[in-house]
Amino acid sequence: MKIVLQRVRHASVSVNGERISEIGPGLLLLVGIANDDTQAEADWLAEKIAGLRILADTDGKMNRSVKDTGGEVLAVSQFTLLADTRKGKRPSFVNAAPPEEAEKLFDYFCERLGAAAITSVKTGSFGAMMDVSLVNDGPVTILLER
Repeated sequence: MKIVLQRVRHASVSVNGERISEIGPGLLLLVGIANDDTQAEADWLAEKIAGLRILADTDGKMNRSVKDTGGEVLAVSQFTLLADTRKGKRPSFVNAAPPEEAEKLFDYFCERLGAAAITSVKTGSFGAMMDVSLVNDGPVTILLER
């Protein structure tokens, strides 16, 4: 799994011009699922994200987690994170999990985020063309892989 994590002031997802999900302060997660990913990777990443101390404390230092602050999470599936661009000019997505498998693992990952004491976990629409809007706080952007 590859996850691009962004600390945000707010973020939203729209499909066909209709806003389907939005969060206030918290984390936007762009989630790519590979062929060989399992629930073990999802479990590890959910725990890591819940406890990652990247939100500001009262002194403005990155010292609190989304779990500590009660912040929200917006998770958006994004198979293009698995693009292989080493050859040619057109990306290959052969390493991305098939949609049926990816959706099951994505849903499991989101459930695990909730089980890790994140109070609000929202998602985009799996497989849809989505417009993702965000205001990156910091900016803080971190790449997580497992």
